[in-house]
Amino acid sequence: MVDTMDELIARVQQQMYRLRDLNEATTGILMTETSEDGSVTASVDGNGALVGLSLSGAIAKLSPADFEKTLVDTARAAAYRAFAERAELVTAYNEESAAK
Repeated sequence: MVDTMDELIARVQQQMYRLRDLNEATTGILMTETSEDGSVTASVDGNGALVGLSLSGAIAKLSPADFEKTLVDTARAAAYRAFAERAELVTAYNEESAAK
């Protein structure tokens, strides 16, 4: 509980700064995964959006179905890591908020 308006304003400002920091941290998330055979490298942001894709010459050895599976599995793995990172940041933010 706050006793004065100044304390309330300081508390709200602190929460705004923390929220801004959380936003910057989640915006900065970038995860990259490469398939086991090295044929596909996918990068995703903190929202799981594909922001980079690189294909090596090894894709020539893959059937269309195998290529599709490798591409999707690699992008999914990168997105999984990005979401896990984002979840850790949000959990830390929530735990810190609850402690106050």
